[in-house]
Amino acid sequence: MGRRFAEVAFTPHVKKLQELHGSRRQYHRVEEFGEPGDRLGPYERTFISGRDGFYMATVSETGWPYIQFRGGPKGFLRVLDDKTIGFADLRGNKQYISVGNLLHDDRVCLFLMDYVEQQRLKIYGRARISEGDEESQALIRKLQTEEKNSLPERAMVIQIEAFDWNCPQHITPRFTLEELDALEKEDAG
Repeated sequence: MGRRFAEVAFTPHVKKLQELHGSRRQYHRVEEFGEPGDRLGPYERTFISGRDGFYMATVSETGWPYIQFRGGPKGFLRVLDDKTIGFADLRGNKQYISVGNLLHDDRVCLFLMDYVEQQRLKIYGRARISEGDEESQALIRKLQTEEKNSLPERAMVIQIEAFDWNCPQHITPRFTLEELDALEKEDAG
């Protein structure tokens, strides 16, 4: 865990609970001596590029959290540099809840899962919506995948504030059909 993640996540109430349950001392050391934890390294870049989906949380104008799944072919979430990721946001059910929330508050939390390897990466960031002009169209083309029948409406670019890896203790392994096929071929070979 990096210092920046602790700064964002460890509010006064969280710190009180850490104290009550005996973990505050450990996390205080992270706040004092941990790595910054705000720039993606090679491992994070590879992990992000290998995802075919993630969960994105936003907050509404009335304070309610909202979580949306975003999916596509592996690599649809692109690492643009060590502090920036982005994706072409595809047309969905036309509710526009996440996008509307981001017009009010640009903060997001992404949750990226690898169920097979039992890993998860949490990212805090600020999202910028890009749509409706020529510059946005160029960015959408840059982020768009080869996926057939995909209709990108906008580009979303996320400036990373902090990230953290979670422990794998309670992640139930799950496999896609593609992953099961690969395992069968491995066993047969």
